[in-house]
Amino acid sequence: MAKPLKFIDETFRDAQQSIIATRMRTEDMEPIASEIDKIGFYAAEVAGGASFDVAIRYLNEDPWQRIRILRKLMPNTPLQMHFRGQNLLGYRNYPDDVVSAFVHHASDQGINVFRIFDALNDERNLAVPLKTIKECGKHAQLQLQYSLTESRLGGPVYTLDYFVAKARVFEEMGADSVCIADTCGLPTPYDSYKLIKALKKALKIPIDLHTHYDSGMASMACLKAIEAGVDIIDTASAPFALRSSFPAAETMAIALKGTPRDTGLDIPRLVKIGKYLETVALKYRKFMNTDQMSAVDTEAFVNQVPGGMITNLLAQLKELNAADRIAEVCAEIPRVRAELGYPPLATPVSQIVAAQAVQNVLIGRYKVVLRQVKDYALGLYGKPPAPIEPKIMKMLFQQGGKKETPITCRPADLLEPEMDKAREAIKDITQDIGDVLIYALYPKIGMDFLRRKYGLEAPREK
Repeated sequence: MAKPLKFIDETFRDAQQSIIATRMRTEDMEPIASEIDKIGFYAAEVAGGASFDVAIRYLNEDPWQRIRILRKLMPNTPLQMHFRGQNLLGYRNYPDDVVSAFVHHASDQGINVFRIFDALNDERNLAVPLKTIKECGKHAQLQLQYSLTESRLGGPVYTLDYFVAKARVFEEMGADSVCIADTCGLPTPYDSYKLIKALKKALKIPIDLHTHYDSGMASMACLKAIEAGVDIIDTASAPFALRSSFPAAETMAIALKGTPRDTGLDIPRLVKIGKYLETVALKYRKFMNTDQMSAVDTEAFVNQVPGGMITNLLAQLKELNAADRIAEVCAEIPRVRAELGYPPLATPVSQIVAAQAVQNVLIGRYKVVLRQVKDYALGLYGKPPAPIEPKIMKMLFQQGGKKETPITCRPADLLEPEMDKAREAIKDITQDIGDVLIYALYPKIGMDFLRRKYGLEAPREK
């Protein structure tokens, strides 16, 4: 029986984030949005990840306005937002009142599908976002971070049983679909087949595979996942595909044409969209990583560091006049990760691990322990997938003399409400709920943006 494969289009969000550091402006999306709307995508991801941060920090754009514009131009395609569970779009846990208000407002602006994840796969950090999404009557896709301890599925943590058990928990919580999400091309084709086959047997809800191209495996992994019965895959328009992004929608749709998994998508229109986006991509070429010839990261299975993370690390090391130490830092990252209980390298934990690795290389191993690393060890981000090495745990807290005890509760249970404080802080500028949420997520850069938005400061030049 025919079972058409569904595509989620990542061009306007994660693909451009992976290729050009999220710098695409709304004005470059508008001319092609109505064409994308005619393709027949299962959903189009248009917000989330770094998109809010970059919009107000660098583009001087209102990220809520982008959603409203695209909703008007794409009335037939469900719009998707991706956010980090209790972290939302920031780098810390936010209290429940902020999380609830954020989801309600995003729903009101036109978001139909919410893809949410926790960097540690700690389902407690997804409970309140999920509850709110269901209250709004929207689709809740719970994302399971794919990670490994070695180059293939298995080992002490990330086994087939681990992923199936977590996915079952997500389904029992009320997820409408489950996304297996990989940030740097870790699923090999046969591991992908094995995992999807097991999940299809265990779950009743649809399964989506989201895998990046860093290692060069993504198309092969997707094809084997399709053979195993995956319901949805994430793709991008060709100019923003491959490298550290996703399989190209054009290629995957053509590969499946005439098969039982034929997508039925409008391939000539996909090509037309790609031609337009090729002209757009050229405007943002300076944001691409041009430090190496190879389009494949051959060390992806060694250090499991996403391509975008390496780009950010290199920029940080250049500021410290230590760009020549990048190889040492990349070698230190998996060592720190193992010592900290093998967390998936997803935001914000990936930044925490990387920052500590930089300190270890430049100053000496754990001679300086970052506050965020201590908070991670205390459980303030959630429960690590595996225990932290005892000697590292002791080392983390031997500095400063203050004895601290790891928590056992949901981290957000310790947080006081913040929405009223956010309203008070910007009451003389605006009381628009979208603006209040921007400030609540990013107090410093949010305030700067709002002052520019309302004419209290001169706008930045584009």
